[in-house]
Amino acid sequence: VVPGLKPPPAMAHAASPSASAPAPVSQEKLDSLLAPIALYPDELLAQALMASTYPLDVVAAARFVKENKDLKGDALDKAVLEKNWDPSVQSLTAFPQVLEMMNDKLEWTQELGDAFLSDKARVMQTVQNLRQKADAAGNLKSSEQQKVVKEQTTIIIEPAQPDVVYVPTYNPTV
Repeated sequence: VVPGLKPPPAMAHAASPSASAPAPVSQEKLDSLLAPIALYPDELLAQALMASTYPLDVVAAARFVKENKDLKGDALDKAVLEKNWDPSVQSLTAFPQVLEMMNDKLEWTQELGDAFLSDKARVMQTVQNLRQKADAAGNLKSSEQQKVVKEQTTIIIEPAQPDVVYVPTYNPTV
């Protein structure tokens, strides 16, 4: 490109930043991506969202956990710290069922990670919308395992016991 010379219209379009930006994910797609994890406690949800941006680490961690089923607690924590995985993925080794789901549904994990990276605010708003729907349907309540806190339009899900996080099981289509 010569200084002062405008590129032809076809080149100008190809060089525009919006041409390389991925198309925004439809709301319906975002709902389906987030439904399986939207009712997780906030701490676990945050780790799952971050980990989804490192799908190769998720695969490696899932294999490691599967091959080292006897490692638990501090021994698992020490072994995982030696791995060069993102801290969010390292933390998910304490939740093998979540790690296994993310590994088994790798395309979903990658799409979730891409959506999270491209529009965090919309992802978080979608989580709130899904939580509000679950609450309105009577499917989101405090229990022995979790505490549901409503602050204006925000629904916070936290462990009932600060040192124990339960992974809820539910049908995401309900």
